[in-house]
Amino acid sequence: MKIDLTDTTAGKINKALVRGRRAIGTPAVGMVLTLVIVTDEENAYDAIKAAGDASREHPSRTLVVIKRVSRSPRDRHEARLDAEVRLGGDAGAGETVLLRLRGELVDRADSVVLPLLLPDAPVVVWWPVNAPAVPAKDALGALAQRRITDAYAVEDPLRELAARAEGYEPGDTDLAWTRLTPWRSMLAAALDQARVRVLSAVVESEAENPSAELLARWFAARLRVPVEQVVTAGPVVTAVRLRTGEGEIHIDRPEGPVARLAIPGQPDRVLALKVRTTAELIAEELRRLDPDEAYQAALHAEVVAPPAAPEGAA
Repeated sequence: MKIDLTDTTAGKINKALVRGRRAIGTPAVGMVLTLVIVTDEENAYDAIKAAGDASREHPSRTLVVIKRVSRSPRDRHEARLDAEVRLGGDAGAGETVLLRLRGELVDRADSVVLPLLLPDAPVVVWWPVNAPAVPAKDALGALAQRRITDAYAVEDPLRELAARAEGYEPGDTDLAWTRLTPWRSMLAAALDQARVRVLSAVVESEAENPSAELLARWFAARLRVPVEQVVTAGPVVTAVRLRTGEGEIHIDRPEGPVARLAIPGQPDRVLALKVRTTAELIAEELRRLDPDEAYQAALHAEVVAPPAAPEGAA
């Protein structure tokens, strides 16, 4: 069910939500949080689809804030809000409201969003592409317990990570870190089995991949060893090698959903390690609303490269 509202207000949108729920017989009490997506028209479709898929695990009210910058000086001062309310099959397992802001409302999006938040429910804000320098100090970010950015989606991912580190506040996270969860789980399990001391690490990935950078920083923070970063054709992270006195622990995933794990003294194993969809990443992030201390440590860690081999060495 879709309800279009032109030149409207937050009060009218709330009434449309109530009216729509009555029409389709769906109560709002089953929703567990409010997800606010701040995006543009170009990226709105993909973000809404990902949020809709994630809502099947986390039923939520999704507020999509689309800021439209007017070119005409007169239009910049004319506040206007157009909305599209989606319920039932058009909104996954929750409710979706598209909020298109023009004029002065672009800079006061929080005044539109605040009356539409679910009462007594957590708030998560997600910027699929361009995020503010300090998400916690953004007017919308200040409403949230959890703030999600994505360094992989911007033009300069490594500069974005530097900005995230400088402006970090508890509750911040990034999908570049979420993409590493299967890698970190498998590597931690491998080290539990091997019981060896890691001397250095190698991370292989496509150039300027923020997930690879965070993985290298995680090794630096947790293992306190030199980390070498090697550029490959990708996609994303393709291999990790942990050098120990007993041999090399490594995970190779050159392409496809399958990886190979090697541990000294044990037979090689084949593991499922696919590149996950944005919906799967968002669903994982919505499972926890507490500060991610591991992400904070990795974000602020400094990577030390291994010493260069002597000239002429094999």
